[in-house]
Amino acid sequence: MVNFFSLSLNPKQAAVAVTVSEAAELPQALSQLGLSNSRPVLVIVGGASKISEADFLRIQKLFVEVLAPIAQRLGAYVVDGGTDAGVMQLIGKAHSQINADFPLIGVAPTAKVILPMQTTVLSEDATPLEAHHTHFVLVPGCNWGDESPWIVQVATLLANGAPSITVLINGGEITFIDALNSVIAGRLVMVIAGSGRTADKLVSALHGDATDERAKQLAASGCLQTIDLEAAKEDLISTITNLLLT
Repeated sequence: MVNFFSLSLNPKQAAVAVTVSEAAELPQALSQLGLSNSRPVLVIVGGASKISEADFLRIQKLFVEVLAPIAQRLGAYVVDGGTDAGVMQLIGKAHSQINADFPLIGVAPTAKVILPMQTTVLSEDATPLEAHHTHFVLVPGCNWGDESPWIVQVATLLANGAPSITVLINGGEITFIDALNSVIAGRLVMVIAGSGRTADKLVSALHGDATDERAKQLAASGCLQTIDLEAAKEDLISTITNLLLT
């Protein structure tokens, strides 16, 4: 059953959310959220931990100077995990920093998030929602990673034939699952080289230096591309923009 409700996460902007219990409800849920127009879709997966302060600042600039402006210029949907951590926090802050109005949609397991005014926390490692997201789809799941196939389905429905790509930055174990689900869906995964951890394992595999079997299998899919975090801003913008226009 689809349950629609409003959220007050920050004083500047209201957010809306739906809970769903099965995948067949997603079209209705997205329609209730007002997300029924076909647009390019940028999926963001990964993490932002175990990196130096200098690398974190570079990743932060990627969001503020590249990813958020691209989404704003194209009027794209951006889909991620929606919680106040890692890359989801970074795209939320970038959305606010550039005063963007593109739809920023978080997809998260209901049992793992803390809603405003919620009195009972369902999990020890539950996390608040990121305050600058505009829409949330809360899905069944008791573990981090349960949202991964739902993120892919939401992105596919939102695109509705328009171009879509996944950008993968840093990341841990769940990021491998996110990458695999994108590949299964036939969605190109743009891996940001130099961002650390899972991203760099995938880049090594693409260069034939794999030490991780999962990375080797993903690299062999033909659905991965890579661009360096330290590439010129103009190159990053043009590469990602062109993928969302074709």
